[in-house]
Formats: sequence, C-alpha cells, structure tokens
Amino acid sequence: MEDMETTTGAADQDWSAGAPPLSRFIERKAQRVRDLDRRRPLIWDALVTAFWTTAALTDAAGGWRNTARNPDVPVWLVVTTSVALSLPLLWRRRRPMAVLAMMAAAALVGYGSGAFLQAAYLQMIVVYNLALRSPLRSLVWPLLLALPPLVAGSVRYPKGSWDQLVVPVMWAYALVALLGVAVRSRRDYTAALVERARRLEIERDQQARLAAAAERNRIAREMHDIIGHNLSVITGLADGGAYAAAKSPERAAEALTAIGTTSRQALGELRRLLGVLRDEDAEATADRTPQPTLSDLEALLEGVEAAGLPVTLTVHHAPTPLPLSAGRQLTVYRVIQEALTNTLKHAHGEERRAEVLLAYSASDLQATITDTGAAVHGAPRQGDGQDGGQGLNGMRERTALYDGTLDAGPLPEGGWQVRLTLALEDSPS
Repeated sequence: MEDMETTTGAADQDWSAGAPPLSRFIERKAQRVRDLDRRRPLIWDALVTAFWTTAALTDAAGGWRNTARNPDVPVWLVVTTSVALSLPLLWRRRRPMAVLAMMAAAALVGYGSGAFLQAAYLQMIVVYNLALRSPLRSLVWPLLLALPPLVAGSVRYPKGSWDQLVVPVMWAYALVALLGVAVRSRRDYTAALVERARRLEIERDQQARLAAAAERNRIAREMHDIIGHNLSVITGLADGGAYAAAKSPERAAEALTAIGTTSRQALGELRRLLGVLRDEDAEATADRTPQPTLSDLEALLEGVEAAGLPVTLTVHHAPTPLPLSAGRQLTVYRVIQEALTNTLKHAHGEERRAEVLLAYSASDLQATITDTGAAVHGAPRQGDGQDGGQGLNGMRERTALYDGTLDAGPLPEGGWQVRLTLALEDSPS
C-alpha cells in the first residue's frame, strides 16, 4: 500500500489541472488523504494498522485453511501469528527494519507450521516504506529477511519444484521495492521543480528590485544634473540682475529674460524626466526631447557665461577622430555641466573663470574643466565630503558605465580641476 507522505510545498499544488473529471476527482480524494497523513501521521498509521489487522484476523477465523498446507495448525497459533504480522505496521515509519524483522519471524512460524498465512504479504508495505525513504543499497536486507520463511515453507512442504513458491514472491517484493523507488524519484523531482520555481520567483523579485533601484539612481542623477545646474544659473542671473538693477535697468531686464528662458528649459527637461515615471500610456506620450550631446556644449557655456562665469572652450582634434556614441557624449556633457555648476556655486572672486579643454587622441577623449576661483570661506567644494559628494558620485557613476576614469581635486595654485578620460567608441577594450 502506498504511503501517503508528501513533500512540503508540493502538496499544495494542483497538478490535476486539465485532467479528465474522473482523474481530478481521484486526485482530490488522494490529496485529502495526503493532507491527513501530513498533518496527523499517527492517526493515519493507526487507521492503516487497524484495517490490516482486522483483515488478518478475519482471515484467521477460517479463510486461512484455503491456502494452508497443514489445516491442523492450532487456531491460537494462527491468531497470534496474524497479529504479529499486522500490528507492527503501526511503527513501520519509525522502526522499519525492526518491524520487518519481527514480521519475518512471524512469517517463518507461519510457513514453517504449514499455515501459509496471506498476512505474510503485509511485509511488502514495510518494504515499500523502506524503498520510499532509505538508500537503494539498504534494500538488500529487507529482501534477505523475506527469503528465509519462503525457503523454509518450500522445503518443509514441497509442492512441485521448490522455486515455485520462492521466485514469484521474491519478484513481487522486488517490484514493490521498485515502485517505492519510482514514487520517491517522482516526489523528489516534484520537490525540485517547486524549489526551482520558488528560487526563480525570488530571483525575479530581486531583479525587479535591482532594476527599480538602478532606475531610481539614473533618475536621481538626471534630476541632480538638470535642477542643480539650472538653479545655479538662475541664482547667478538673479544675483547679477539685482546688482545691475540700481545702475542699469536694461541689464536687469536682460537678466530677468534669461532667468525666464532658463526656468522654462529646466521645467521642460524636468517634465520629460518625470514623464517616464508614469504608466506606459503616459510614458508613450511623454516628451521625447533628445538627450544633450557635445554639439549642445555651446548653449551650455552661453548659459553659464550669462550667469556670470566666463568660460572658454578649446578642442584639440586627433588627425582621424573616431565618433563618440550618444551615451558617451551625454556622459561628457553631464560631467562638464556638473563641474561648471559647482564652480558657479562655490567659486568666488572677480577674476574667477573656467576653461574647458576637449582633447581627442586615437584611443580616447580627455575632458579637463579648470576654474581659477577660490572656494568661499567655509563652503564645500565638490568631492570634499561636506555635501555628501553627490555631484562627484554622479560623475563617477556615469564615467564607470563606459570604463572611464575621473579625477577631481584642488590645484596647488588655487582653483579646482576635473579630468575625465573616456575610451572612444570603436577603440579596443
């Protein structure tokens, strides 16, 4: 009889979906039995033992004589042997080898006395349980324990050749053991599938969380670059306009116009960026303004100059420069933007100015941003740790995407320098 033990996790799965109605009905009933076995194993073992003990005692009431070789065996011996062959089933899961040894001894008495009780076949239940839980090499001992009673019966009460009793029964024991091995293999395979599905679900959730974190970081970098730069430009324009309002109203009006233009540009970029955070329909209809490239550097420098920071741009081309991808161009643009934004925020002095140098070689592009302004007393500069280094961290993250290098720090003679080196698109890794 098949033991109803199931694997935790696999028992709750509905494996009968799509099966015929009769198969689904049988599966539901079997599932209830397996659930009972999993929740109350002692109750299930008691029910199984009571059923087979009742059957054995019913056979001992007189039916055993139909197969007996010696009908004169005392009834008390038949009853005692029948109980010894059935009652130990209650402990078959906890002490399977001890139970099988006890049943084999009772079977030896039954075959030796000539009763040939059919309750001896209950040993197959224990063999099945051993095959279901024990290593394959341990199945040799149950088969060896089942052999002596058969040999003793065939030798003492021969009927035909001696192997007519031994070989068929041993084949039956072997097939029961194979059935237990097959059920165990299916159970282990099902448990492995359930565990794999669970791991895949965990991995899927982890990938989703990592993707969400990466997207948040990307959006945070973009918002830092867009808002930080434009607010710095607006602050510079507002300060210049306030200073010029008393002496030159025309200059103040120009500053206000520049503030409005910069604000609208910042608002448009921010609206485009936040559009991707909405649902798919909103994302599909969001503004698709192209990301800035190196061709937009002049507009960037004009805005910085309007905010009060003179900037010069110098480009040294290689004899045959290789084109930069859009992603690399965006990285260079954002690094230059962040460096100039920090200069606007932290550098001061009438002689402050900045220089941007782009130098192409056969294998890489080097962007150097240098300013000559000293830091305001007590104010942090990029990367010194006082503001968390968000700007510098963002520049380093962008640079790392393309295996580039970024160095930033103060100059001995005063000022600050940021140096970015990026490999060109088609250069070897």
